[in-house]
Amino acid sequence: MDIIWLFAMLFGMLVFGVPVAVALAGASVVFIFANGMPPPMVVAHRMINGVDSFPLLAVPFFILAGNLMNTAGITERIFSFALAMVGWMRGGLGHVNVGASVIFAGMSGAAVADAGGLGAIEIKAMRDAGYDPKFAVGITAASSTIGPIIPPSLPMVIYGVVAGTSIGQLFVAGFIPGLLMAVSLMIMIAIMARTRGFGRDQAFYWPVLFSTFKRAFLSLLTPVIIVGGILSGAFTPTEAAVAACAWALFLGVLVYRTLTIPRFLKVSFDTIETTAVVLLVVGAASIFAWILTSNRVPEQFAAGLLAISDKPWVILIVMNLILLAVGCFMETVAAITILVPVMLPIAMALGIDPVHFGVIMVLNLMLGLLTPPVGMVLYVLSRVAKIPFEQCVVGTAPFLVPLVIVLMMVTFIPSITMWLPTLIYR
Repeated sequence: MDIIWLFAMLFGMLVFGVPVAVALAGASVVFIFANGMPPPMVVAHRMINGVDSFPLLAVPFFILAGNLMNTAGITERIFSFALAMVGWMRGGLGHVNVGASVIFAGMSGAAVADAGGLGAIEIKAMRDAGYDPKFAVGITAASSTIGPIIPPSLPMVIYGVVAGTSIGQLFVAGFIPGLLMAVSLMIMIAIMARTRGFGRDQAFYWPVLFSTFKRAFLSLLTPVIIVGGILSGAFTPTEAAVAACAWALFLGVLVYRTLTIPRFLKVSFDTIETTAVVLLVVGAASIFAWILTSNRVPEQFAAGLLAISDKPWVILIVMNLILLAVGCFMETVAAITILVPVMLPIAMALGIDPVHFGVIMVLNLMLGLLTPPVGMVLYVLSRVAKIPFEQCVVGTAPFLVPLVIVLMMVTFIPSITMWLPTLIYR
């Protein structure tokens, strides 16, 4: 069976609403049987090997940490502090939205966790203040993509495992691009605030800033513990995920006393469900990637790209377009697992550092979370805001402009990504 039919089966299943993991595994098994490849037991071993990795232990713990923070009231304290800090600017709650996402990014590492946790608080506040719901959803969706860029980051963990690259360096490499995303979004908000006549949502008061900072201080220590522990060598990224869970439990149970046993059980079951889905996707995608590698698809893909041009900047543009297109149709974890073995050798042949390429890939796929037909963040916020999916798309579209500009800067100015990893690790 030709490899084209493999992709045709996969996208056909996805179009008809088949879950990503089932579509990947199903298309792979049909291809294997049609071509007389190894028996099903080998397929099972490939799936197991795909998830048999110590760094992947970070996935359930970071998911649990994000859920605990949302449930324990940590996100509400972060939002209040961000409101006191930047709520005085024109279009203040839009800036608050971005600021809160930057802080929360240092805790959860998942865009959907940001959108589902902070998003509910942010959208309600913006609606109560009279903002257009489409604008509220748009900036909430766009700012949530900062989460997987600033460390910690679940997609970076998956990329590091598949690419065999230092997860610590990937985490550090995301700092400056993540901050650039925040600045670019705030510039866009300032422009829209001026053209649409947005006012200031509250005056700036030092006592209010101090009191909200004091109330959120222990919550704000979470990214310091995670990132500081990794950079100091106190623990690995996987151990940092465990530390984040322990700290969130300490705050929720002993300090804030908001995390009851029923809430903890619900958080635990939600974490188990999400983790199972993620790891099932990783396992199924590992079979798909193995088929591509066995059939020399990476070599053929590389030859096809290099036939277009031998100029690195042209190849980078093409690869960005491919990643953006894939992000529109495929879940992030599956896309990383499948595309890294295909694209990374080409990037390295062009002299692109694997850490730099990892940030490029994750940033591209994060933009895919904001675009139909998949657009997972948009679906989450559509339910949170109770507005149609189409309006979410319209509201988010203007904020894609600054994010794409940052993507181009990260792609063609490697020092934006590599300066910190080189300074700290090399």
